[in-house]
Amino acid sequence: MTTQQRIQQIVSEHPVVLFMKGNAQFPQCGFSGRAVQILKACEVNDLFTVNVLEDNEIREGVKEFANWPTIPQLYIKGEFIGGSDIMMEMYNSGELKQIIAELA
Repeated sequence: MTTQQRIQQIVSEHPVVLFMKGNAQFPQCGFSGRAVQILKACEVNDLFTVNVLEDNEIREGVKEFANWPTIPQLYIKGEFIGGSDIMMEMYNSGELKQIIAELA
């Protein structure tokens, strides 16, 4: 299985996926930490995280997958949403909470 196929499988199998540095319990960069806090504030119960620091192929591959140069990256229902800045904007506007509420 190629790295791109692995990423596709992960985002297809889990409703909310965050590719990040570290994990939800122990984020290893400020942007990843902020992304986790935003998702907690949106009451995401089934967050699936992928620690890109543990797998360099995923770390580089996810940037290609979404054509987005930075990490963290959020996917909801297989669709790329954005990084922590976009997540913050969507949280502030209420849009992110609405998308997540539709998952329930």
